[in-house]
Amino acid sequence: MILDLATQAYNALRHNRRRSMLTMLGMAWGIATVVLLLAYGSGFERGLWSAFRSFGTNLVFIFPGRTELQAGGTKAGTQVRLTVNDIDSIRSEVPLLKRLSPEAAKNCVVAYGTRSANYGVSGVYAAYGRMRKLEIAEGAFFSEADDFTHTRVAVIGSDAKKKLFSGQDAIGQSIRLDGISYQIVGILKHQIQNGDDNINEHVYVPFSAMSDLMNTYYLSAIVMEYEGDHAKVVQAVRQSMGFHHNFNPKDRRAIFVFDVFADLMDLQVISTGIKILLGFIGLLTLGIGGVGLMNIMLVSVTQRTREIGVEKALGAHRWHILFQFLAEALVITAMGGLLGIVFAYLVSWSVGSLTLWSAFEDNASEGDIHLYINSATLLWSTAILSFVGIISGMLPAIKAARLNPIEALRYE
Repeated sequence: MILDLATQAYNALRHNRRRSMLTMLGMAWGIATVVLLLAYGSGFERGLWSAFRSFGTNLVFIFPGRTELQAGGTKAGTQVRLTVNDIDSIRSEVPLLKRLSPEAAKNCVVAYGTRSANYGVSGVYAAYGRMRKLEIAEGAFFSEADDFTHTRVAVIGSDAKKKLFSGQDAIGQSIRLDGISYQIVGILKHQIQNGDDNINEHVYVPFSAMSDLMNTYYLSAIVMEYEGDHAKVVQAVRQSMGFHHNFNPKDRRAIFVFDVFADLMDLQVISTGIKILLGFIGLLTLGIGGVGLMNIMLVSVTQRTREIGVEKALGAHRWHILFQFLAEALVITAMGGLLGIVFAYLVSWSVGSLTLWSAFEDNASEGDIHLYINSATLLWSTAILSFVGIISGMLPAIKAARLNPIEALRYE
């Protein structure tokens, strides 16, 4: 039965080659638009995520703030400063923690030989590199033994290395931070940035060695990596800090808590909404091709009215007529879909990438939009194409199936 329907559909299409080809091109253009728009949406999402990767995933950052609500005798507007004592409090009172690191930051004059520049310098624990997923291009991040031994070593960003050393080897060389020598043990890979904290122009030293550059009792930030529910960690952090610094834990401005996972979920909602919008636009474009297919099939039903009458007079059932015309529509849809997907692949290969993050910084091509057509894109495109093809072919097929055989045989 299926073979007979396919044969009839093929013969009908071959009989009207030009009309069938034009209809296929309309469907091909529509599905190519759908595929490329979905690929663009996926590429846009990957470009955004590549920039946010520098923050890690299961991380919580704490920054000092100023109270807004009065609680426990502390008037509103009081500055809340992070101290080294908060490290022990958080470690003992906040559950689900894996790693923890203080961060004491300062802008310093970083110099090597006759070259110098102002860069941010942060004193952190060795675990900071693993938490922030800082990839090393050369050398290694300083070790946990350096956290408390006051070893003057440093890890520098790729742009800082390029400016200070140009093409020279930097590993093992000494740089001066505000006139104090630190030996370079590692150079970071270039990373796409999303924020003021530019890792590529940053210098990291052991927290103990940062005391030579500033008073490290007061901290610029505390960074935590956790396992489990991010909301419980954030709540426990606010409770602990509120108790020790005498402010209302509900006061959002007393300390700023940057929950990376929550922000990534917001980003995912935004990117998903963009992909849905692009898919809807593609559906509308494909719908134009579907309307063309429907018109052609209605013309075909009108031209073959006597043929339908003969088939019914010879005993053909309604469902046979319906599937006969629906099969023709689906064949046109399938062939047009294959042609459109091939065209979409050709366009994606020829375009390469579209500018996104490289418009804001150099060496950021990883964060650009790449029209990569993955299996999910093809699956959604096929689903949209099938929906449009069935709807466009079903209405003419129903009209053909409902024709009265006597009136069809009389049709001139």
